This record gives sequence, structure tokens and C-alpha cells, in this order.
Amino acid sequence: MGKILFITEKPSVAMQFAEALGVNKERKNGYLEDDRYIISWCYGHLVTMSYPDKYNPELAKWNMDVLPFIPKTFKYEPIKDAADQLKVLTGLLNRKDVEKIMWSGDSAREGEYIARLVRAYGGHNEAAKEYRVWIDSQTKEEILRGIRDAKPLSHYDNLCDSGYARAIEDYLVGINFSRGLSILYGSMLNNANGTNVKGKYKPIAVGRVMSCVLGMIVERERQIRNATIVPFYKLTADLGHDVTLSWKIAEGSKYFGSPQAYNDIGLLSRNLAEDLKNELNGIGTISGIKKEKSSSKKQAPLLFNLAELQATCTKLFKISPNQTLNIAQSLYEKKLTTYPRTDARVLTTAISKEIEKNISGLSKFAAVGTFADEILNNGWHKDLLASKTKYIDDSKVSDHYAIIPTGSYEGFENIKSLSTVERQVYELICRRFLSIYYPAAEYSKIVVYGKAGSELFQTSCTVLVKEGYLAVAGHEEDGEEKKELYDVIDSIPETVPASFGISEGKSQPPKRYTTGSMILAMENAGQLIEDPELREEIVGAGIGTSATRGAVLEKLEKNEYITVNAKTQQITPAKLGEFIYELLKMTIPTILNPAYTANWEKGLRGVEEGTVTKDIYLGKIYQYIASCTQSIKTNNVSGQVKTAIESLKPVYKDIQSCEGQSPAKAEIKCPFCGENLVISSKAKSYFCSGYQNGCKFSVPKEWNGAKITESDLELFAGSMSKSQAEDGRDFYFSKPTRVKNATGKKGPFKAALQITYTAGDQWARINPIFENNKK
Repeated sequence: MGKILFITEKPSVAMQFAEALGVNKERKNGYLEDDRYIISWCYGHLVTMSYPDKYNPELAKWNMDVLPFIPKTFKYEPIKDAADQLKVLTGLLNRKDVEKIMWSGDSAREGEYIARLVRAYGGHNEAAKEYRVWIDSQTKEEILRGIRDAKPLSHYDNLCDSGYARAIEDYLVGINFSRGLSILYGSMLNNANGTNVKGKYKPIAVGRVMSCVLGMIVERERQIRNATIVPFYKLTADLGHDVTLSWKIAEGSKYFGSPQAYNDIGLLSRNLAEDLKNELNGIGTISGIKKEKSSSKKQAPLLFNLAELQATCTKLFKISPNQTLNIAQSLYEKKLTTYPRTDARVLTTAISKEIEKNISGLSKFAAVGTFADEILNNGWHKDLLASKTKYIDDSKVSDHYAIIPTGSYEGFENIKSLSTVERQVYELICRRFLSIYYPAAEYSKIVVYGKAGSELFQTSCTVLVKEGYLAVAGHEEDGEEKKELYDVIDSIPETVPASFGISEGKSQPPKRYTTGSMILAMENAGQLIEDPELREEIVGAGIGTSATRGAVLEKLEKNEYITVNAKTQQITPAKLGEFIYELLKMTIPTILNPAYTANWEKGLRGVEEGTVTKDIYLGKIYQYIASCTQSIKTNNVSGQVKTAIESLKPVYKDIQSCEGQSPAKAEIKCPFCGENLVISSKAKSYFCSGYQNGCKFSVPKEWNGAKITESDLELFAGSMSKSQAEDGRDFYFSKPTRVKNATGKKGPFKAALQITYTAGDQWARINPIFENNKK
């Protein structure tokens, strides 16, 4: 009987599989093995996309002539630090005694892509059957279920295609846009930033998601910066007993429709407000009191996906999204919670039928044990499954259901090892999970209206009648105070004495993003939806993925495009970030558009779902890259960028001069195919960028010690005349140009050089024309 090979995402997961399968945990050289199973692992990515210089050494130099760079076939290579483990996996995959390969990497698109790269690079025993293990937690029970229910690897081919397409588009955006803009405008931006010196120069980094997020941050800052703060004056009616009514400019008011009114709550003129206050104090009462009572129910919010968890943890614990992801990953690996990198906020029907074990397991966790017992004793978990509910919806789960506690006894052994913040996050997940089984919270609201003359005043008070799910989820402890106020308002007579006053208000600019609110804005395609209930209704592709959004913010901060306040997690753009925003707005404006970027994600989802092929999707990406790159090359916006940077001097006092950027050199065209000639300091010759399409034209940079300059090259390329060679092939020759410092066997000499080229040859020939026919 042959062996079964498991390949997991990393060594720690391999150990979990070994424990579940009863394999000895003693490591060999990169794997574990017994008489039935072999278990090995990756270290994240082991294979990566090759940089352009691996296609041609001449491409190591950043040069506009070779852009757009869109290879017909993409090359991949081992990551240097992971080469040894890749060699181990290659050997294991090709063992003849392996009859079944169980790909058990991270259960998501990126995990699928990592595995397929290893498979493509290392090959495998063609006789072995291949399967994909897909798990939602790392408990023994779930690992064994995943192995038992493993589907053929081909079932995930579309997911694999989506992973390849995502990597290729990000690669091409980075190579073409970052290089192109750095070549043309890098010095200008670094001059203005004060970093155009050795060791400090910063290439312009452009990313499909990163640049879009930078745009959102800068645009929000511009809204704040340009906001006009408007002071206004609100009238109040004090009824005593801590009851205060607020003025509402309604129909019948002397200021209804007046240009002096600020919305419907105040006046723009303090003098007018004072006059009205004095007039109303002359009346001295609120009369015609009316009361409206209503009741409402509020259900627990949906469960946590990663974005909601990150936003909540930023708000409550002031930690970054990446810190939250790391904690969620740690809880997952400790078998305490389910898979963290999920976009779903609901459960599937299948898991909800088995959910009693998750709940009963939490009885052992002191912080929430009482609530778990109450749910089980009342059978509330069965009620949830029996009724149609927003918390169970198979249509809203693609890869994994929401983040919930496993309730596993294996996990509880790890609780004592949790840090304070890990424990806080774990308890938060537990409480959100248990809250969905509790009854709705019930509220009572009273609204009071009354008039002083023709002016309407009102107030309201809402009190919690039944805690419901809030008993476990938590709420502010102000219930008694509100109940007292509610009773006082409820007892107000039809006419009551009032003292009228003025309070000053100011219009508020938009709030800056925090790292948490930015994660939500990215998830909702650029919309920062503050209302949690409204967020539950939003469905659509976001910007980036749940696994990468936090890393995008960290990269922006590392690149010094944004700054993040460590205490508040509030985000502001940095000087260089604003420069790059201005440049992108003039050169690649679409990359700043959240809706455009979100459509890319929709396209990737289409590849994953099989509604769009990888080739069709990538064809559109190639077209976009080529079009934008050509626009960058042909449209010089240096003057506009300089003006935009100088306009920021009132904000950033240390902006320096943009001067120092050398104008872009004119492109020199190949005389045969019309493509640009490549001018690279590292290359020994000038060559045609159309080499990939078969053009062989090249010119050496030196002849007998004489340098052939770019000016010489331009003359040669622009003066080629056509003739006929003896063998019938086309023969070309250029005008001659004089050169200096040519040296022969008898010492220096003077000469003019001429280029000749016969069609089909590997390179052009240098022919000297000697002065006085002497060498």
C-alpha cells in the first residue's frame, strides 16, 4: 500500500495534523513520516514571480524604453530562504511510493496559490491522486473531518486561477507603474521631500490596492482641511428636574426658511438668537405638551468577520488591524476560534446544526460560562435553527463562515497562555457569538413636543426595558438614570414653566479615518458606513481582501506615505504621500478610484466562481497596464506636479525645491521595427526593446576605446539608408560620426564611425572611416 502525503502551510499546522493522525512528531529533514503517512509543510510562499532581469539581464536597469513590461509567459523562482524546504517538497512529491497527495494549506485563495506554485515548480508523481483538505479550525475533530471530506484538487482550479490572476496584476502594476513614475518623476518628488540623496532616495511605489487607499486618506484630509467651520446658536428650554428641550425650526416658526437659519436647529446670528431668547422668556412657558410613546426591539449584530473584528478591536483596545489579525491567527492556531481570514458574518446551515458543542464548550470559560448554560437550558440555540434568521445564510458564505469560538477542550488548555489582549479579543468573540442566541433587547421611547409662542421645542428619552442579548454583549450602565428621566418626562403637564437659554454649536468637518474605520471603508468599496445595522445590508466586492487590508496600511506607513497615531490609531497623510497622490491623479487617476479598484476584486471573484476565465480577465489587465504605461510615457506632467507640490507649502513648511529632475531623454527608435532602443548603464550595448518579438538590432557602446554616446546612437538610428547586399539580403548603413580616444595597436588615432547592418544578423557592425586613409 502506498503512502499519503500531506502538505500544510507551516510546521505548526503539520504538527496538528500529525497529532490528529497519530503520526510520530519527531522531525526528519523537513517532514514527518510513519508507515502510512508523510507530513510536510511550506513556510508561507516558497516560490515567487521573477523580476524582469531574469527574463533578460539588460532589464535590471529601470528604463522607460522597455515599458510596458508584460511577458508572454511569466517566470517563477524559489525564494532564497525557502529553497531547502522546496527541495524537500519536490523530492516528496515525486516519490513513487506516494499514492495520494493531500494539499492541506491555508484554506483560502492565497493558500491555494502558494500550494499550486509549489506543485508547478516541483512537479509530482503523476500516478498519485490529488485532493484538497479544507478546514475551518485546527481542532482534531475538524482536521479529521477535512481529510474525510477532501475534494479532488481540480475542484479548486478556479480558485487557483483567481490566485494567479491576482498575483500577476499586482506584479504588473508594481513593475510598470512604479518604475515608470520613478524614472520620470522620482527625483522631482524626492527633491521636494528632501530625500534625493544617497541612502534616502525613495522610489515611487504604486500598488493596485495601496494607491487607492492612499487616495481615500488624502481626499478625506483635504475635506477636513477645506471644511468651513460654521458657528451657530441653539435655543434651549429648561423645564427643571434635568429636563431640557431643544428648539426645532419647523413650519410656523418666524425663522422657517430663513437664510439666517442653520439647518433646522439654530441661527447663524447670536444677536438674533438673543432677541428670540428674550422674546421667549417673556412668554415663560411651554404649552400644548404632546407625548408620543413607542417600543422597539433590537437584535444582536451579525457575527464577526475579520474586518468587523479589526474595526471593533481598534475602537476598544486601540490596536492596529494587523495586530488584531495576528491575535485572531494565534487564537485559531490555539484551537480556540475558527478560521480568521473570512469575509462572512453568518453561519452555514450545516454548522448551525452542530453548534451545540461550541456553546456547551464555552461553559468551561468562566467569563461567559453562565451565558452558555442559559442558552442551552432554554434551548435558544434550537429556536435559532428552527426559525428563518439573519445569522444562518448559506448564500452569504463563500469560503468560511464567521469567526466563532470552537468550544473545544483542546483549545481550553491554551487559555492560560493567552496574553491580556489575546484574552480580551477571545472574550469579545465569545460574547458576540453567544449574543445571537439571546432574545432581542427591548426599548421604550418617549418623545415630547411643546410650543412657546410659534416656536417648537422637543426632547426624547429611550430606556432599555429588557436586556436580551445585551446581557452577554454588554452595554453602558446608565439604565437607572435614563429611567428616572423617562419618568420625569412622562409626568410633564400640558403647560409647564420654562427658562430659555442659548448654547453655541459648530459644524463638524468629516472625521479622520482610524485604522479600524479604514478597514471597514475598504471592505465596503470606499464607503465608510458608520451604522453597524446598515453595514449588515451591504453586499459587494471591497478593496483588497480580509487577509491583506491591514498589511496595506502598514506598507503605506512604512513607505512614509501616511502616519498612524499609535495611541488613537488615527490616520493622516504624510507629505510624500500627498505628492504621490497628486502625481497619480495626473497620470493614473483610475487607480485612485475605489469603485474602479473594487471592480477588479469583482473580476477576481468572477474568476473564482467560474463566470470569467483567467485569460479574459488578464487580457483586460494587460490592456489597462499597456494603455496607462503608454500614457505615462507620452504625457509629461512635470509642470503640473510642480505646481501641485508648491500649493502644499502652507501645509508642509519644509517642502524643498522640485528642481533637479533631469528632463526625460527623447526616445530613440529602432530603424527596423520602430520599437524603442534600450539605453542601460549596465548593458554593454544598446539594443532593441522588441527583442522579445525577434528584432536582433543592437549597437555596442564602445569601439577600440572610443565611446559611442546616445547622441551617436540617435544619429546612427535616424540616418539609416537601405541598399542590397551581395547575398540578396537588405543592407543598411548610417551616416558617419567622429569619435575621440580610439586606440589601436600603434596608439591613438582619429576616425569617424559608421554603422552597417545586414538584415538577420545578430548585431550591427562598426566600420571606421580613417582620416587621410591612415590608421
